[in-house]
Parts: sequence; C-alpha cells; structure tokens
Amino acid sequence: MFGYVTANWKELDKQQQTRYGAVYCGICRRILAQSGNTARLGLSYDMAFLALLLMSLYEPEEVSGSDACLLHPVKHRPWVDSPYIQYAADMNVVLAYYNFLDDWQDDGKRSAKWMAGALEKCVPSIEERYPRQCGAVRDCIGRLSELEKAGCANPDEPAGAFGAMMAQLLTVADDLWAPTLRQLGDSLGRFIYLLDAALDYDKDKRKGKYNPYLAMGTGKDWPRWEEYLVLTMGRATAAFEKLPLVQDKALLDNILYSGVWVGYRGRRKEEEPHHD
Repeated sequence: MFGYVTANWKELDKQQQTRYGAVYCGICRRILAQSGNTARLGLSYDMAFLALLLMSLYEPEEVSGSDACLLHPVKHRPWVDSPYIQYAADMNVVLAYYNFLDDWQDDGKRSAKWMAGALEKCVPSIEERYPRQCGAVRDCIGRLSELEKAGCANPDEPAGAFGAMMAQLLTVADDLWAPTLRQLGDSLGRFIYLLDAALDYDKDKRKGKYNPYLAMGTGKDWPRWEEYLVLTMGRATAAFEKLPLVQDKALLDNILYSGVWVGYRGRRKEEEPHHD
C-alpha cells in the first residue's frame, strides 16, 4: 500500500532530481546504520516525501556528502542527512515490517515471511524511540483486519483507519504545526488507501480478497473512484498550503499535485483509452 507518494520525475529539473535522489539515498544510508543492510530492501520513496516535508517545515541543519555503496559501487551518489532523515528511516522500517507481515498472512508469500522475520528484530528499538507512531501503525493494522473480516462496504472506514495512522506519522512534535500536519496526514492516508483499492480492484477480485469497492458491489467505476480521490487530495493540499514551506516547496508541489497521480492516470488510460 506504499509507493504512491512519489515525484513525477519527468517534470523535475536537474537540481530537483539531484535533491530528491540525495534525500532518498540519505534515508537508505540511515536505514543501513540504524537497522542493518537487509532492512534497505523495504525502502520506499514515500519516506522521501516525509523527510522533505519535515525538513522544509522545521529547517534543521543538514549534513551532506557523496559516496559509493553496495547498491551503487561504481558511481558516487550524493546524500543528505538530518534528524528527519533519521526519523523517516525508522518509519520506513516499521511500515515495511508490517507490510511484509501482511503480505505473508494474506498471500502466503515466503519472501514476505523472510523479510518480516529479518525486520522483526529492528522494531523494538524503534518502538522505544517512537511509541506513539508505532502504536498508531499497530492500531491501523488491527482496525483494517477487523474491517476486512467484516467485509466493510463503506470505503471511508478503512480509509479513515489508514488516515489516522498517517496523521500520527507526519506529526513529530506537539507544536503549532501539529494540527495542520495531522490534517494533511489524515487526508493523504485516505487518498493512499483509496488509490490502492482502485488499482488493486482486478487483482483482489481475481484472488477473492477484500477490497472496499468490491464490497460496495457497484462494479468497476473509475469516474466515481476519481471523485473520492480528488476530494481527499483536495483536503490534503489545502492543509499542505497552510504550512510555511520554502525549502523544497517546488519539489513537494510536484509530488502532491502531479506525482501521486501518475500511476492512477496511467492505469485508467490503459483501461479507458478515450479517457483524457
């Protein structure tokens, strides 16, 4: 259910591409340092958005450099580090752990079971550092499991559970910006859940898995789904624009106003060739 909050790479200029890549590499380096090499296999670009947002808002001191690594041993790649890069790395590991665990329990993927087992030892120390956020992730997983077992036909309920989790992940301090960050996280989480449900509709139908749109019994309905998505993303961007962001604002704009729609637009265009 991750990998959607990413940039539209083609619309980034060279400087933005370098910055985006440096934040991503910084998170990867931090995962290695904080949780080990295997944990990097769960790295997601969604966490680059989280780090960029928090660094733009709070403007911490950053450390930067350029190194080769196991994944890119020949060409040196730029990286950046900050407290929010470190935070994003921890959140990535926790989310990846529960995602792999879910894939194992739902689909019986042996690779997911192996990854969940490898990450399990990393989770307790992260929970000690961030009990509120980790508790929100567990609560979300539990609530989604209940709703799936009940065959919930109201998409707003599971989307709300995912939104509540994202609201906690985006909120790092009880300060002036916490209410706005919670609003942004809640709406963004709802968007992610509803987008994932739309894109997984055929696969879930084929495998007989829960999907809120299948539970509604209305059949495939791209226009209706898009209404849901536009509404939730509109709420997210309304909160986003209330934040006093300067650094990386254009890059964050690219992600929220363009990047999040790339996968959806591409899939809908494939299935509805005449859709503009």
